[in-house]
Amino acid sequence: MNDFGLDNYLKLDAKQQPTWYSQEALAEARSSLSKQPPLVFAGEVDTLRSRLAEAASGNAFLLQGGDCAETFADATADRIRNRIKTVLQMAVVLMYGSSLPVIKMGRMAGQFAKPRSSDFETREGVTLPAYRGDAVNGYEFTEQSRTNDPARLLQAYNTSASTLNLIRAFTTGGFADLRQVHAWNKGFTDNPANKKYESIAADIDRAMKFMQACGVDSNELRATEFFVSHEGLLFDYERPLTRIDSRTNLPYVTSGHFIWIGERTRQLDGAHVDFFSRVRNPLGVKLGPTTTKEDVLRLIDKLDPEREPGRLTLISRMGAGKIRNELPKLIEAAKESGSTPLWITDPMHGNGITTKNGYKSRRFDDVMDEVMGFFEVHRAMGTHPGGLHVELTGDDVAECLGGSEMIDESTLEERYESVCDPRLNHMQSLELAFLVAEQLVQSARSTQA
Repeated sequence: MNDFGLDNYLKLDAKQQPTWYSQEALAEARSSLSKQPPLVFAGEVDTLRSRLAEAASGNAFLLQGGDCAETFADATADRIRNRIKTVLQMAVVLMYGSSLPVIKMGRMAGQFAKPRSSDFETREGVTLPAYRGDAVNGYEFTEQSRTNDPARLLQAYNTSASTLNLIRAFTTGGFADLRQVHAWNKGFTDNPANKKYESIAADIDRAMKFMQACGVDSNELRATEFFVSHEGLLFDYERPLTRIDSRTNLPYVTSGHFIWIGERTRQLDGAHVDFFSRVRNPLGVKLGPTTTKEDVLRLIDKLDPEREPGRLTLISRMGAGKIRNELPKLIEAAKESGSTPLWITDPMHGNGITTKNGYKSRRFDDVMDEVMGFFEVHRAMGTHPGGLHVELTGDDVAECLGGSEMIDESTLEERYESVCDPRLNHMQSLELAFLVAEQLVQSARSTQA
């Protein structure tokens, strides 16, 4: 029987893996995970790959958004609904701007692990394991909480299963009705701070009324596809949930539809690139400002050897001050390779700052400037700016500075909730969507010219 070399990663350097408190407990957790039903199905994964192929060719746009790091405590119906609602609202606006189908994908139902710059954290002379996400340990700075406990892997699975169940209910049961989602956005533009987006909202409103007048009332208006994604980080979670599909006899990671490899784990000779090269899921790779043309060429050869549209998504995370200089050479490398990757921008991770009062934050203006740089580069090179990858929440938090709400450092002290990186709140996410819609309109015009 062909095992597809799925355990070859064991021979390679695996970055960002926790040291578990008990190997016996780990073996038990892995065995239990391997017997659980898949969280997603291979047919759904294949559907997503075909959708991403459309986006790579310029015929769709990807919106990927959700928490920096999900937590078990926040996996409530209200919090999940708010995140879905935010993504749906953004998608409507982006659909208008691009005149293209928008693929909706959450950083949800699996984003429970995070890479860290150090294995340990020291506070007031006490040193404990760093917080690596709820799938590994707890955020509270106590010895018990920070113990790397493999039983949490099963809790991550169960929480992901319940989250997926709710996502499917919301997106097929009427909550995602396009007419309702548009009505929510009207509330956003009614805010005096957002009046400049009123004309876009009015255009969408006219389109909705036109469809109603034509008698359009199909299921496509009442329900929507919604895919889930997370960073593929923990082999002790991903490997037991990798299964051989009964239809194709090929391996799929069934923990999520889309898996990405992070900037810290994309070593060409490393375990992550090797393992994920062997599964059929569409894959993403984060590309920071130190990425070379050679890196891109070798990653494409390893992860997309067949040059299959929809297989590979390249996620640039350069920082606002670097994207215009660094991205063109990487796009050029992809062109030389003969591959057609989907290019999307992550405007969050390259723009981190620490405020004077000690909070990790990002400036909304920097986030937007990186997005604009991404579009400018693609327009100049005649390639398709295919998507947006953002850390966001549907809640009224204050973690990123600026936006129409004019969030300042003092506001962070009142409404900062993230256990890891700062996220755009609900209003900032919608503002970003309207600004990106304007860029998409410009890109469409330049293509037609």
